[in-house]
Amino acid sequence: MAHGAALRVLSKNPYLADQITANYRHADLVPRQRAMLDFAVKVTAQSAAIETTDFEELRRHGFSDSDIWDIGAIAAFFNFSNRMANMAAMRPNAEFYTMGRGTGGGST
Repeated sequence: MAHGAALRVLSKNPYLADQITANYRHADLVPRQRAMLDFAVKVTAQSAAIETTDFEELRRHGFSDSDIWDIGAIAAFFNFSNRMANMAAMRPNAEFYTMGRGTGGGST
């Protein structure tokens, strides 16, 4: 919920986070964003299968080596923090549910 709220606020798009959550492959993304998310998913689900071609694909979309490191590091960190939150049965703060949706509960 918190990550979705941040995306809604930063993108000024109240729908994008929900589209990505439902299935990012069908979200309103440009090819560069799709490549970034494809890589983040691979870091999450198949990190041992990452190959040189994965980096080349990101570079083809204009990502620098520093950008690629950031994408991988953020995906890995979110995986860690989400698993810790799940283990501890943490729940999002109530304001995150409506933040960025234009219905109150935070900046839009």
